[in-house]
Parts: sequence; structure tokens; C-alpha cells
Amino acid sequence: MTASPTQPANWSNQRWQDLAHAWVADHLGRAGRRITGPVQARLRPWSLVWRLPTDAGPYWFKANNAGTRFEAGLLGALARISPGRVPEPVAVDAERGWTLLPDGGETLREALARDRDPAAWEPVLTGYAALQRATVPRAGELLALGVPDHRPEAMPGLLAGLLDDRDAMRVGAPDGLTPQTHERLRAFLPEFEARCRRLASFGVPAVVQHDDLHDGNIFAADHRVFDWGDASLAHPFGTLLVTLNSVAGTFELPAGDPVLARLRDAYLDAWADRYDRADLREAAALAVTVAKVSRSLSWRRALSTPDPARAEYAEAVPGWLAELFEPDML
Repeated sequence: MTASPTQPANWSNQRWQDLAHAWVADHLGRAGRRITGPVQARLRPWSLVWRLPTDAGPYWFKANNAGTRFEAGLLGALARISPGRVPEPVAVDAERGWTLLPDGGETLREALARDRDPAAWEPVLTGYAALQRATVPRAGELLALGVPDHRPEAMPGLLAGLLDDRDAMRVGAPDGLTPQTHERLRAFLPEFEARCRRLASFGVPAVVQHDDLHDGNIFAADHRVFDWGDASLAHPFGTLLVTLNSVAGTFELPAGDPVLARLRDAYLDAWADRYDRADLREAAALAVTVAKVSRSLSWRRALSTPDPARAEYAEAVPGWLAELFEPDML
């Protein structure tokens, strides 16, 4: 029996753990692998991850909570739609939100700690953009898998709904929105809607948007992208919000640094065959604004099920909305 959309799986329950271990052992066995040592667990409010030592190196099991459960089915779909761009799962149970994966080696973050060259991001962004373009005709399939709909047309209503969720906004709390910022965001709604209309007017199609594309979610050797629990069907260029912030933080770059502009343009090159470059840059700037609301929504989903540890992360939901009034990296 699986958890309902509103009731999280009890990951500490022995029966649940026995079922998960049996599922993992069965699929590893079908792949000719067996577990050779103790499992190491990492628990977050949105997922449980097991590192599984086997006779062929480590494998990874991930169980998502109700708010991010779509990740399992999405990863399986992306492995078929764009082979070689994401890790290929050994097994997926989309209903339960379970995924079994081989180890992908070191991350881009680990590689950049040795070789501090931001140009390493260029082939990553080119490959990721190719993955996104491969999903252009699959929007309906992605939505059917439960991937959230963050297309520009939907975002004004989603922002209004967020602002109505006073618990998530934590209005007046030390880690929430001030009443003044909350009212300022309400007053910003018409302007936000206008920006979404302008963004949609460029005609760039909605695609899968990872929404947390930093160097810790990319394998260095082959640039496969993992950890898709924040993803949505959205304007593709919203990716640049987290990516450029990540690059700026890693390399201590100020806003407007030419390195950030080069990486933005390297990413936008994937669409330059169909759109004017000036239009692409304007669309990217608008998409980064819209993606701040996407980040708030993804955090609210991640924290949507009861967990004592939620309080540690709760400030991220209102925090990303407050970023709407902060300058962007470009």
C-alpha cells in the first residue's frame, strides 16, 4: 500500500523499510548485483536516500515525499526522451516515488574544487539545453506524470495563491515575510502578470525546467543532470536563476560579470536558430524573475508533508518571493 498524496510514507516504519529493501534487492538481483554492506541513509523532509554498497560499486535508492513524488516517473521519462542526459534508472516505481540508480561518480562541484574554471559549465549548459528541447513535444506527457505546471500563463495565479497561503509566507514571523513585503508583493501582482505575458509573447515553448541546476546536481564525467524533485514544465530560461547564482557563488563573481554573460549566451545558443538574440536575452531576464516564484512553489511542495525538520527550511518559501525585489546577476 502506498501513501496518499496528502499522507507521507512513514520512512522509519519497519514494514515500509522491509518493502523498500526487498524492492531494491530484487531489482539489483535482476541486474546481477547484490548488496555487500550496511546501507547509509540521508533523510530530508522531501526524500529519503540510501547509499547501497554492492559488488559492483555503490547504487542509490531514493524515495520522494508526496510533494516531489513525480520525480521518479519524470526521471524514467527523461532517460527515454533524451538518452545520455540524465542517469538511467535501474528501476522506477512512479506510484510510490521510488528510484534505483547506479553511482554517477564525482559531481561538477567536486571537480571545480580542483580545477576552478567556470568554462566547465559551457558544455553542461549546451547538453542541458538539448535535453530541454527534446521535451518540447512531450508537454502533455510530463504533465500527466505529475510534473507541476509553471508555464508563464499559470504563474500569476500561482503567485496569488502563494500570497494567500499565510502559513507558508510566515507573515510577521522572524523567518517570514514582513507585513510590508507581503503587501508590496500583492501590489506587484499586476506587474508580474504583465511580465509573464511578455515572456510568453516570445513564443519559446515550455519544456522541463530543472529549477535547481547547480554544480552539486551534475555529474562531472558525462554532464548528466540528476535530482529532479524541483522540476516543472516551464519557460526553459528560468534555469538561469539558480545556475548563474551558483556560478557567481563558486567563483566569487559580482553581478554583471562578463563570465556570467558568456555562460548565459552559451546556454541561449541552443535557441538562436529560431529566435533573435536580443529577444532571447530579454526573455532570459524575464524568465529569471518568474523562476523566483517557481523556487518558492517548489520549496512549498517539498515541505508539504508533516515532518519535524520542516522548520529548518521553511524560510525558503517566503525568502524566494522576497527575491523578486532584489537585483539579478545579469
